[in-house]
Amino acid sequence: MLKRIVHIDKNHPSLVTGLSALGFENVLLNELPRSEVQKQLHTYDGIVIRSRFPLDATFLESGTNLKFICRIGAGLENIDLKYCKEKRIEVIATPEGNANAVGEHTLGLLLNLMNKIKKADKEVCAGLWQREANRGYEIDGKTVGIIGYGVMGSAFARKLAGFDCEVLFYDIVTKEAEYNHKQVDITDLYQKADVISLHVPQTPLTHYLANKKFFDSFKKPIWLLNVARGSVLEINALVNALEDGKVLGAGLDVLEYESTSFQASFDLESNPDLQYLTTATNVILTPHIAGWSFESEVKMAQIAISKINDFYTHGRH
Repeated sequence: MLKRIVHIDKNHPSLVTGLSALGFENVLLNELPRSEVQKQLHTYDGIVIRSRFPLDATFLESGTNLKFICRIGAGLENIDLKYCKEKRIEVIATPEGNANAVGEHTLGLLLNLMNKIKKADKEVCAGLWQREANRGYEIDGKTVGIIGYGVMGSAFARKLAGFDCEVLFYDIVTKEAEYNHKQVDITDLYQKADVISLHVPQTPLTHYLANKKFFDSFKKPIWLLNVARGSVLEINALVNALEDGKVLGAGLDVLEYESTSFQASFDLESNPDLQYLTTATNVILTPHIAGWSFESEVKMAQIAISKINDFYTHGRH
């Protein structure tokens, strides 16, 4: 019997081509609203989605024949995992496909912050040539603390292999460290870190993980990077830490103002914290693009094809 997959988001065309070659029927409903997709859901064996809308129990109940959900990307916070487990719906993700892009982007944010590239560029373009005011710092000799040593956190850690810096990481699960990276307690990061990079998933446990108490705990000022989820970092606490000098600079690819589909509409006039971030010379903001490279789009499609095929070859179907 032909296996039918509904694609709710746009992805690289090779995803549909590859799945079709394996015998799957692919239906593209990436322009249809959620309510209309839900009406048809009972006719599909699988869903492929990025983050266009949440797959909660109310929606998934209509998928009486669902066998799997494939999330193109990493985070699974938009999928009701409890419901999927109860109904034995396999949940597949493809974090391996954009981990390298995330690692490179995170390193780019750090290098830009420590070398004041954003500030210096604006000044030169305005006719100012201020060398001393833009003297930067080197990564070598610093201690970089990574919170969350999963696929993304470890990818960033690998990018630091070419620098003579100490890499410490904290994770609630015991992990096998690569290179000379060392797993430590969070209190060790508070004592030693010069840089903190956040790579944790969005869960109730990680909501506002980086808050006032968090920033107050560090022994010395830090550079902060967040390429994980916006809800992990409390923006008001960050702004206060930047103003107090507890944070030397921040590179943020995500903001707590994003919707569940990772879109954001900014109202600068009514949000003084956001006003601060958008005008600060020691803050770099990017629109949730750390894993959004041309290469990662292809790699995630290839991994999705492989994992879906493997599920039907070796898993329950």
